[in-house]
Amino acid sequence: MTDQNKYKNCPAIVLVEPQGAGNIGSVCRAMYNYGAHDLRLVNPQVDHLGREARNMAVKAADLLERATIYSSLPEALADCSLSVGTTRRFGRYREGMLHPDEAANLILTIDSAGVCALVFGREDKGLFTSELDLCQHFVTIPTDARLPSMNLAQAVVVCLYEIYKRAGEIAGQQHGRKKLADNQQLESLYRHMTETLLHIDYLNPQNPDHIMRTYRRIFGRAGLNEREVRILRGMFNQIDIACGKKTQRQGVKA
Repeated sequence: MTDQNKYKNCPAIVLVEPQGAGNIGSVCRAMYNYGAHDLRLVNPQVDHLGREARNMAVKAADLLERATIYSSLPEALADCSLSVGTTRRFGRYREGMLHPDEAANLILTIDSAGVCALVFGREDKGLFTSELDLCQHFVTIPTDARLPSMNLAQAVVVCLYEIYKRAGEIAGQQHGRKKLADNQQLESLYRHMTETLLHIDYLNPQNPDHIMRTYRRIFGRAGLNEREVRILRGMFNQIDIACGKKTQRQGVKA
């Protein structure tokens, strides 16, 4: 994927009282994966600079060293114009939950001059209601009821992935998607196919659309791009030549 570490509104990652050094290191690695650089630790319960955290951070260990330590969540969020708290608990004061992709859309609409924060709670208890009160929005990650809570670092990965993916879409990146052929190109292919297949007696001249509709569905599911259309037309052109129907058709080389 194209490097997007300069994308707008790259959020600060705020971990409230994290209890696992390995989790903190894994969060740093995830942040490096998705271009985030602002790690804020609120009253960490472990040494975030120790060997376990560094081993899990791998090449992102410098984020551990640059992490900002705060004694309280209000202090950590003081400069944030948008704070999104993560939670698995539903209740009277936790309505209007966003999924990670919806949170990504929200974060990326905020003016880039403002600081956005994704707030993650303790591994065992999550965020308290009083802490969620400091957040303007809540995000929850859909999971199976048998084990609804996620590992802290995995939750960070999911949220950052959605933001990174959406930022790429906004920037016009295709993320490996191909540019599909337009309708005019497809219809030209289908006309060529129909002529050739009629010539070799493959289609019923009384009802050629009967089989051609099936080909339309097949190619429609495939999602042909421009090059693939040219390749197919080149093949039918060679069939035309082999059958003596016509000479080389112009403009259909693969």
